[in-house]
Amino acid sequence: MLQLPKVIGHRGAMAYAPENTLESFREAHRRGATWVEIDVKLTSDGVPIVVHDDSLKRTTGVDRLAAETPVAELPASVPTFEQAIACFGELGLGCNIEIKPCKGREEETARVAVATLRRLWPANLPAPLLSSFKDASLAAACAAVPEFARALLVDELKDDWRERARAVEAVGINTSGKRLTAPRAVEIKQAGYLLSTYTVNDPDVARVLVAMGTDCVITDMPDVILAALAR
Repeated sequence: MLQLPKVIGHRGAMAYAPENTLESFREAHRRGATWVEIDVKLTSDGVPIVVHDDSLKRTTGVDRLAAETPVAELPASVPTFEQAIACFGELGLGCNIEIKPCKGREEETARVAVATLRRLWPANLPAPLLSSFKDASLAAACAAVPEFARALLVDELKDDWRERARAVEAVGINTSGKRLTAPRAVEIKQAGYLLSTYTVNDPDVARVLVAMGTDCVITDMPDVILAALAR
């Protein structure tokens, strides 16, 4: 059974360092995180990279779409998935990998991501968790490499969440900490799923969510939330 930590650093530790960068992963580790969450999408030449937006502009200043940029022309701050995995191996970090495909590349992004994991994931690290807002990506990941655990990623849980989770053989539900209700949390836990909530930076909110049944809090400030949950 997949074991998640109480706290995962969101895109590293993005309250303190640029998101989804090697610097941010190292900062998360320095601040006590044992896992981080990252976003993976593909370049124009099919290389998996770690970036959240379709455009590179917000995070790098380069006004270009990731899907239209070859890996050789990426800004230096954008790591490849391979570089990120090597960093996790160096630091001993587990990872929740969000498959974040550009439109039309849902299945391709998943297949490339899990093939990369199968080839490169360090044996000394805990098994990773795959998540996605795109059911097609999770289904493709399940078909290609079923041994990697999956979590359905949803901003707001609708009544069809069970059917969607079963369809991709998910073990967990990752959902917004702002939208999660206590009855829904109980429903998820009674159904046997791991429950993670994002992006929670308020210590009081984190404690309430854990009391509601949240197994794992995803946060920009892992040190703050770790300290709050240790009290």
